[in-house]
Amino acid sequence: MRWLQIPEFQAVYRQARRDAFGQSIGRLQHAASAAASVLLKVMLDPNAPASSRIRAADSVLDHAAKAIELEDIEVRLSELERATEASNAMQRRVS
Repeated sequence: MRWLQIPEFQAVYRQARRDAFGQSIGRLQHAASAAASVLLKVMLDPNAPASSRIRAADSVLDHAAKAIELEDIEVRLSELERATEASNAMQRRVS
């Protein structure tokens, strides 16, 4: 376990873990369309138990709300980046 104390090893190990996790996330993103189809199918199936339909509907609403929040954050971040770039450009002109 001494190799875990070596900073260079730690950096390589962390990167390998990030890469492996990134691949897993990619697989999940690839399956997201199928997952959404399953949720909608259960939600709309009149023969599915009410508890399953409610859970599917709640999940759909939750994911839709999170998507809106992410869009809002992206817009705010873009505005902040533009403002920072404009401020930096002004400072360069003054310097």
